[in-house]
Amino acid sequence: MKRFLAACGWGATEPSLLSADASFRTYYRLAEQGRRAVLMDAPPPLEDVGSYLAVARILRTLGLSAPRVMAEDAETGFLLIEDFGDDTYTRLIARGADERALYETAVDALIALQQAVARKGLPDLPLYDEEKLLFEASLLADWYVPAVKGAPLEEAERASFLAAWSGVLRPFAAAAGKEARLTLVLRDYHVDNLVYLRERKGVRRCGLLDFQDAVLGPSSYDLVSLLGDARRDVPPALKAAMIERYLAAFPGLDKSAFLREAAILAGQRNAKIIGIFTRLWKRDGKPQYLSHIARVWRLLEEDLAHPALAPAAEWFERHLPQKARRIPEHGGAQ
Repeated sequence: MKRFLAACGWGATEPSLLSADASFRTYYRLAEQGRRAVLMDAPPPLEDVGSYLAVARILRTLGLSAPRVMAEDAETGFLLIEDFGDDTYTRLIARGADERALYETAVDALIALQQAVARKGLPDLPLYDEEKLLFEASLLADWYVPAVKGAPLEEAERASFLAAWSGVLRPFAAAAGKEARLTLVLRDYHVDNLVYLRERKGVRRCGLLDFQDAVLGPSSYDLVSLLGDARRDVPPALKAAMIERYLAAFPGLDKSAFLREAAILAGQRNAKIIGIFTRLWKRDGKPQYLSHIARVWRLLEEDLAHPALAPAAEWFERHLPQKARRIPEHGGAQ
């Protein structure tokens, strides 16, 4: 790190810890003599900055605000990037900012992104296919269920879990595989990863963070991520208004099919998040994520009420009924 900073002209600056997220990345702020930057430490082989660099270039080409990369060393996993400041949507909302206006900007940025992709063509990114979607859903079975039941699922129980989700996802994934329905999906599009850049204009006021896992997938996914936030309750009226705002930008979209797709993806995403938050505790020693599990269960139960998720709902009723849906007890990493 010291060698990298010296090579970038920041050798005399002491980095101050800015944040660490659910990945293995750590961020530091650099500030001296009126200039600022952020140092990303993404240690290989646990992280690969190549995907961050590629997606950042794509987003800027499409007219969105992704941090400018000022220096890079992919071999050691260090990047020096533009500092977007501290005005994340999460902090602004907590300070009483206009919540609806912020969400409108976020939805408009998402619309602009998808419209730009439609005009310019799909970028070269991995496909969010059935295999990936099914693997993510299985994180609930492999991490959460053992944490609350004290033992892994029996082989037949796990097989039936996968079969239920496959039944839900297969027809949807097959349809999503048609190129016309694909777009760039950021996957973690929510208020923690958005920064308000008040000096910029239009959708460029919405600064984007944490996009290195972007894929080609269904257009509803990032809207689901924004409005079905695992870390905060989005008021129902606001959620409904933002869905209508999004749909108004795509008048040719089949609203019923879109909402069905959104329900399926919301269920898959929430199952994944419950599994990931449990894994962050069990494997990575980060129990703070467990505090969100009750909210994510509420969201998942709402999703499972949709007829499109009936096979998954039946599995949960049989193998993980209401009384088993709780926050795992913890006393530290295990």
